[in-house]
Amino acid sequence: MDPADERRDLDLNAQVASRLDELASVLTSQRANPFRVRAYRQAAERLRNLDRPVSEILSAEGVEGLERLPDIGERLARAIRDIVRLGYFPMLERVRGDVDPVKRLMTVPGIGSRLAARLHDELGLETLEDLEAAAHDGRLERLAGFGPKRLDGVRAVLAQRLSRVRPRPPARGAPPPVEELLDVDREYREASRAGRVPVIAPRRFNPDRRAWLPILHTTRGDRHYTVLYSNTATAHRLGKTRDWVVIYRDDDGREGQWTVVTAGSGPHRGQRVVRGREAASLA
Repeated sequence: MDPADERRDLDLNAQVASRLDELASVLTSQRANPFRVRAYRQAAERLRNLDRPVSEILSAEGVEGLERLPDIGERLARAIRDIVRLGYFPMLERVRGDVDPVKRLMTVPGIGSRLAARLHDELGLETLEDLEAAAHDGRLERLAGFGPKRLDGVRAVLAQRLSRVRPRPPARGAPPPVEELLDVDREYREASRAGRVPVIAPRRFNPDRRAWLPILHTTRGDRHYTVLYSNTATAHRLGKTRDWVVIYRDDDGREGQWTVVTAGSGPHRGQRVVRGREAASLA
């Protein structure tokens, strides 16, 4: 490798480490689990002292190669991959209130604002990787507006953008029980009303930069959740910014996203349900 290229790649290690440190600082201010904060800081220090570029490890060994590094587990390996491959850090955007999933989905040719909003609101898609998974597991085929030609085009674009040496292994374990998600929703809404959680100033739909969006970091066993009210265009338009609760899971066991809402019709009308899992919600 050319010395200049190697230096640039090692500088990337420092840039990734800086993003991990930034996340640790934000999590500290939001009273997140201190052990989790320490893990991000230790990972950042490990990358700064690494004599091999993380981009080289990803190219040669995939995410599994990062997982084999000391202080880097499955969750941190995914975070590093996202920063290097995708150019953004979903979790950092999330806790800073910078997430704009609709605009991100609109970067894919053939997906306009209305379709992107439906992908986010109806299927819960937030990242390009979420979209890639939906393009191959049948969810996009079942969504009105996705014919074979558009579907093939989306798959081709995502294959190019998200190209990797080997596919991501399937997530381990079953999704959290609906009862657990509803309990996390209850904890968040009660703590928000009582003013017991920090509030952040999201960039979207907040021209005055007012801190209004409560954020909660909580756990159930070994499962870590980050919880916020929905700050999407649809939530604002329908007046649901204090009703729709978005729950993110990001730990070594699994990652995922669920939205809890008050059902407006059907057998659960007036009750809290997990969107897409209504049949399993509490009666």
